Amino acid sequence: MLHWDEFLDNPVLGTALIDMYAKCGSTGKAWMLFQQMRKRDIIVWNAMILGLGMTGHEKIAFALVGQMKKLGMTLNDNTFIGLLCSCTHTGLVKDGHRFFRNMTQLYRISPRIEHYGCMVDLLSRAGLLDEAHKLIEDMPMQANAVAWGALLGGCKIHRNAELAEHVLKQLIRLEPWNSGNYVMLSNIYSNSGRWEDAAKLRLEMKVKGVEKVPASSWVEFNGKVHEFHVGDKSHPLSDQIYTKLDELGMEMKAMGYEPTTEVVMFDIEDEEKEHTLVHHSEKIAIAFSLLTTEPGETIRVTKNLRVCSDCHTAIKLMSRITHREIIVRDNNRFHCFRDGHCSCNDYW
Repeated sequence: MLHWDEFLDNPVLGTALIDMYAKCGSTGKAWMLFQQMRKRDIIVWNAMILGLGMTGHEKIAFALVGQMKKLGMTLNDNTFIGLLCSCTHTGLVKDGHRFFRNMTQLYRISPRIEHYGCMVDLLSRAGLLDEAHKLIEDMPMQANAVAWGALLGGCKIHRNAELAEHVLKQLIRLEPWNSGNYVMLSNIYSNSGRWEDAAKLRLEMKVKGVEKVPASSWVEFNGKVHEFHVGDKSHPLSDQIYTKLDELGMEMKAMGYEPTTEVVMFDIEDEEKEHTLVHHSEKIAIAFSLLTTEPGETIRVTKNLRVCSDCHTAIKLMSRITHREIIVRDNNRFHCFRDGHCSCNDYW
């Protein structure tokens, strides 16, 4: 077994642990280790900057870069990945442009596909879809599915169905098996009330044999992973879980919570939509964790798809009601909920 001092004196081990902590949402532990490390090369610094960027601590990430400069360290391409990631997750478009420009003009670093991907993601989330599309078209290398996927995500956020249709064609060429791309456009149609177009797209998926990946969330308890799906009642504690959800629902409504039924992508009555929202997988996973962990203990949930806006609002309230920190890692970013607030500042 490794001794703690080995992590403090070995940059390779320290970097691996910082990366692990950050990817588990434990930014505080990653920061504590970083501060204690006696040997810190640029790889260690870059790992900490990226970890901070992923979890919405962009100001600290920027400050670390300032410290690197004072220490005479030369920023490299991975440093700028961390900086651009920080901007992406907080919507700092001007800073992102500045870092991207400085990387090429001041540091003579040729952007890799990862840098372009970060910029496309940043611009797309901010609603600058035409600029993001132009950046993809002007890239010196062929855009990959990550870049096109980021643009499609921006189309969903800002409900641009026309551009999304073009983007989907590119994604089908690159990864025809990925159901998430079809579902994204289907959701855009549904959000716009274009139910027939959404139905046609789902039929196209069926004809092509593309199967939708079901949403699922999982938590670890007593060394075992517990996975939940939408409306899941297969767990031995299902009765208690749904009782807990009902209790939380009543408390949330007393605080003014109203379900965001527009995120349900089916043409059904609002009452049915509300029922569906209550049973989203991350809510079930949180209710399970509330039943099985000690009061005050941090709850950690991983989800394979993006957290919807209704669940995001609900989990903020759950964190306030239960006095718990709830960390949710979806396929987009970390959400650290505490006292009714989220680390993403409602930008994801």
